Amino acid sequence: MTQTVAPDLDVAAYALRLGDDALVLGQRLCEWAAKSPQIEEDVALLNLALDHLGAARSLLTRAGELEGAGPDGTVRTEDDLAYLRDEPQWTNALLMELEGGDFGRTVARQLLVAAYQLPLWQELSSSADEVVAGVAGKAVKEVAYHLDHARSWVVRLGDGTETSHGRVQAGLDEVWPYAFELFERDALTGRLVERGVAADPTLLEPVWRATVEDVLAEATLTVPETAWRPTGGRSGAHTTSFGYLLAELQHLHRSHPGASW
Repeated sequence: MTQTVAPDLDVAAYALRLGDDALVLGQRLCEWAAKSPQIEEDVALLNLALDHLGAARSLLTRAGELEGAGPDGTVRTEDDLAYLRDEPQWTNALLMELEGGDFGRTVARQLLVAAYQLPLWQELSSSADEVVAGVAGKAVKEVAYHLDHARSWVVRLGDGTETSHGRVQAGLDEVWPYAFELFERDALTGRLVERGVAADPTLLEPVWRATVEDVLAEATLTVPETAWRPTGGRSGAHTTSFGYLLAELQHLHRSHPGASW
């Protein structure tokens, strides 16, 4: 017998936001299959992608449950939410959808994301929503590895040759402005922080900055300085490249509606 879950649109929207971050970043990391500098990195990056996919599946399922049944009495599944939404309905942060570029840019983005996600999941492991808390408890261990992996590559490249230093610095400069969207607090997060469901993003930024600046100092890299802080992903305004990412992600499902394997 299927257990009925009481609708909660705020928690549904928050779970969807977290799930979208994880799924979109995982899709980007999959693009490195057979393209990374070392064969071991093909495996490492795909394992990181699988960690994000695992979190996304649980979070999208939770979002569908908490939305409640639609007009036809059905609840949207994780597949519905992954494959049947158009660009404006996705709420991932812009940083997650940026094209990987070269390897230096990818590892720079990975450092910024993992340094944010580790304190995020640590806070959410005590979330009042049991599913979010469960996902967070597992993700803390995974993202701790993600951060170590990113740190080792950023230091290796930043404190390496003139070429590797220049490329990772250029990548960092490109992705840096997008990180600050992660720390925006809106009405949704405000309500859920008060309920003990969400982590306060404004309190995560000092922890994130301390971690990132420590790594950059070890890597002999310069902390970028810019007042430009692009935003809009949480409200469905995305980059041009996001449409291409979705097309690849959703192509098979949309080409064969109703098919099963």
